[in-house]
Amino acid sequence: MSVLVTGSAGHLGEAIVRRIRALGQTAVGVDRKPSPFTDQVGSICERLFVENCVRQADCVVHAATLHKPHVVTHSWRDFIDTNVTGTLNLLEAAVSGGVTSFVFISSTSTFGSAIKRDSPAAAVWVTEELTPRPTNIYGVTKLMAENLCELVHRKRRLALVVLRTSRFFPEDDDVPEMRREYETTNLQANELLYRRVDLEDAASAVLLALQKAPEIGFGRYIISATTPFTPADLIPLAEDAPAVVRARFPECEALFKARGWKLLPRIDRVYVNDRARAELGWNPRCDFEYVLDCLRGNRDFRSPLAREVGSKGYHDRSFMEGPYPVE
Repeated sequence: MSVLVTGSAGHLGEAIVRRIRALGQTAVGVDRKPSPFTDQVGSICERLFVENCVRQADCVVHAATLHKPHVVTHSWRDFIDTNVTGTLNLLEAAVSGGVTSFVFISSTSTFGSAIKRDSPAAAVWVTEELTPRPTNIYGVTKLMAENLCELVHRKRRLALVVLRTSRFFPEDDDVPEMRREYETTNLQANELLYRRVDLEDAASAVLLALQKAPEIGFGRYIISATTPFTPADLIPLAEDAPAVVRARFPECEALFKARGWKLLPRIDRVYVNDRARAELGWNPRCDFEYVLDCLRGNRDFRSPLAREVGSKGYHDRSFMEGPYPVE
């Protein structure tokens, strides 16, 4: 089996190429940036380039994208060209080339304003049934691309799975206040309670989606670490998240305190991966309990794959206000 992987110079793209090759299968990396995991350098916006790349592929994983950190540095047109037109180029080439499975990497950012961040009443229980309401051009174009995927499946019968991934990047948070208040590993450990997935787990979900796509036909799945919370926790999480966490993990506060870490005062959303676990057979390893186990043993809770891929950054230059500007 030959798998074309777009965005192979990025975090998830590289991780997928690594995983596929480790299994002894063929992965062809495509990116506009050269990298050790990129075999074809070019833009997915170029239709002929895409057609040539897809021609020899049995399956496609489409991870290439302009991300949220590009919102300030790139125009809306850039986002549409890359995230929408680029996706359409790949979909059309996949149909013409007889591709058997197509996996599109989307984002939980599509939910956007559906998560009422300014409301103190309750956290939002985020499942695939929640209606997306993007807040910026990144979320808008990812949702547009998702809808293109669904349309191509319905009209052309391409077997296609959309994965709405939560945070997996190792870089510092995009909110200055969070960078000032929390050490990066402290914040990301907290995020595994409700809005983060380890890179190894994300890559494993992609491989399962490739296998399951012909059987599924079309499906959307939230890819995030398994949360310990239930819908009954939504109001308490908005009022006093540490109390909820301590009730489930009595040892967590001492383990955090030993490292100078702290829990988040409130949590505004909970990403729920039930459908992905049930229908894809996905079993993510890294969750908050795993983090605590690593802290007990003084081990890094990031997977070996996440550490190997490392930090990528999103821009070719630095910024005075932080690692990247966000609107």
